[in-house]
Amino acid sequence: MSAKLSYDSSEINWMKNVIKEDEITKYMVNGKDFIDEEEIWKKLEENRNPEPQKIRDILQKSLAVETLEPAETAALLNVEDEGLWEEMFDVSARIKKKVYDNRIVTFAPLYLSNYCVNNCLYCSFRRENSVQKRRKLTLEEVKDETLALAGKIGHKRLIAVYGEHPASDANYIADTIRSIYDVKVKTQNGYGQIRRVNVNASPMSVPDLEMLREVGIGTYQVFQETYHHETYRQVHPAGTLKSNYRWRLYALHRAIEAGVDDVAIGVLFGLYDWRFEVMGLLRHAIDMERQFDGIGPHTISFPRLEPAANTPFTHESKYKVSDRDFKRLVSVIRLSVPYTGMIITARERAEIKRDIIPVGCTQTDASTRIGIGAYSDRYVKQEAERQQFILGDTRSLDEIIRELAEMGHITSFCTAGYRCGRTGTHIMSLLRCGQEGRFCKLNAVLTFREWLDDFASEETKKAGEKIIKKELGEIKEEMPSAYTQLTEYYKRIEDGERDLYF
Repeated sequence: MSAKLSYDSSEINWMKNVIKEDEITKYMVNGKDFIDEEEIWKKLEENRNPEPQKIRDILQKSLAVETLEPAETAALLNVEDEGLWEEMFDVSARIKKKVYDNRIVTFAPLYLSNYCVNNCLYCSFRRENSVQKRRKLTLEEVKDETLALAGKIGHKRLIAVYGEHPASDANYIADTIRSIYDVKVKTQNGYGQIRRVNVNASPMSVPDLEMLREVGIGTYQVFQETYHHETYRQVHPAGTLKSNYRWRLYALHRAIEAGVDDVAIGVLFGLYDWRFEVMGLLRHAIDMERQFDGIGPHTISFPRLEPAANTPFTHESKYKVSDRDFKRLVSVIRLSVPYTGMIITARERAEIKRDIIPVGCTQTDASTRIGIGAYSDRYVKQEAERQQFILGDTRSLDEIIRELAEMGHITSFCTAGYRCGRTGTHIMSLLRCGQEGRFCKLNAVLTFREWLDDFASEETKKAGEKIIKKELGEIKEEMPSAYTQLTEYYKRIEDGERDLYF
């Protein structure tokens, strides 16, 4: 263990049994992982000053919803011409529309425990941070948080977040998922319930992931943080579980093997060169597709480094990403992995989100609080000592939905695809041909009607109904065979039924 860190015997014994070397090496090729740094830099160097026609040919491949090759993404990353970037932004938006229509999915992060055995330099939850107020929710407290989220705000899906610690091991995660799903609360016109629990947690073994699959885990999200080996080593001190780069790198490979076929990757931009990190995300997607019959990441996240309590590193990094480059990297991710969902979070300020969402984002969180117990405690002011980082957007779900509607987006609360088996290889084929967007357009209308009737302010309801009218008109014209059943379901929802879907 690190000289600065001390652990009790129970923590030491638990950590000894977490990492399974054979669950790393089995996915490697000739003893190497899929992040070949020399090759990444070579591709970036070889594709400097790309010809405009070359870029436009690559954009046509993206529009066909084909994963790009590393050399093609490297060429996009080397574009300097502002006019060509505008073309890329436009194509990114067109791809998002083709694959996902004009839907935006909303969710809330639910932090359940901030105990952690790791000491990541950029994280306020790191073990050495003495100012952090440590807490783990009881199952009753989990239900209180869920009641607030599902019954008062109206969320239908969560991302449950856990520190890496024996107190929040796979058994605790399984128990909390069950507790969240058990909550059902009466609302003004229907009922509130969380229908999808995604999980952001530490890398786990195949048996632990199989257990979580059985209790109904949604998407399993593990961010590599940085794909650059040396930077990874520097920000994740030796002697901690997270210092094992490859255990984390292959976390989602193990999940797919365990039958959790909805997985999510991401980078914490600001730890290393953003162009390298985008290439790393692409390589991650390609390796998963190669090993698992075309199954790639269901979503990609791109959080930027933000200030955190008693965490100097967040102010000192020389790789912080500007707003200009942030928009560029989001566009290149959309173009490189065109089928994937893309998540912009409440780390970003409202004005940044307004600019970036049209480039290709499909999900965002709202009414976000990231302290342990923060929803039911109802504290208003951000308390840094309770949070992992400082938020940029603390607006309510109602406010965000109203703004999205005014921007021309319909907020979708649909979780039907997961319950109908549209995951894994099935959803990949639907995404690539554009059919998933058609299913989701129908369900977006139904679930949005639910939310408007149960939770919306009058101002938001007015803006939302304008979007619904537009959507119904498009469905009637583009999908006449589905329109009749949709209008039947729509009327039943107006009469108080809930959770109808295609």
